[in-house]
Amino acid sequence: MMTPSDSNASGRKELQRKLIELREEHRDLDQAIAAMNEPGGDSANQVRVQRLKKRKLALKDQIAQIESALLPDIIA
Repeated sequence: MMTPSDSNASGRKELQRKLIELREEHRDLDQAIAAMNEPGGDSANQVRVQRLKKRKLALKDQIAQIESALLPDIIA
């Protein structure tokens, strides 16, 4: 039988796993954007770069939310 602390620990592990995945995707997008911004790019590439940047910002927000959830509540 799982205790509340067991389910809390598994929830934290799941959040940590998700955080790692999001950070990897964020890093991959960063590399893709850098490659597309090399000289000689066309205007169609710029539209794709804008979409990738938008996705990257959404990932950054998700990462911040998960990091916040993983931090212990501190009463000031």
